[in-house]
Amino acid sequence: MNWLLVVAGAAVGAPLRYLTDRATKARFGPGFPWGTFAVNVAGSFLLGLLTGVASTQAHLLLGTGLCGALTTYSTFSYETLKLYEDGAKGYAVLNVAGSLAAGLGAVWLGVRTAGLL
Repeated sequence: MNWLLVVAGAAVGAPLRYLTDRATKARFGPGFPWGTFAVNVAGSFLLGLLTGVASTQAHLLLGTGLCGALTTYSTFSYETLKLYEDGAKGYAVLNVAGSLAAGLGAVWLGVRTAGLL
């Protein structure tokens, strides 16, 4: 039955990723992949928060299911390559450095926040 928890989380995470991407493109335009950036940072924070404070079932539902479908390394990689190929080399570097720094910072903040609970 654990797989049902993963499926349920993914059923929420995938539409959230899609909707976040659409909303950020509508708000900020297509120049920088803010949607992917946002979901990856949010997912990093949630995974950090789950560390040490959640049951196995919560990890399956929220960590593996929701965050697994919400966050995306493949889209991040593709969008970074596309930025580079389209001549936006500075944005490509900013996407890599910013995503790495923000993701690590978010997971650290999530772990620290979990320690306070």
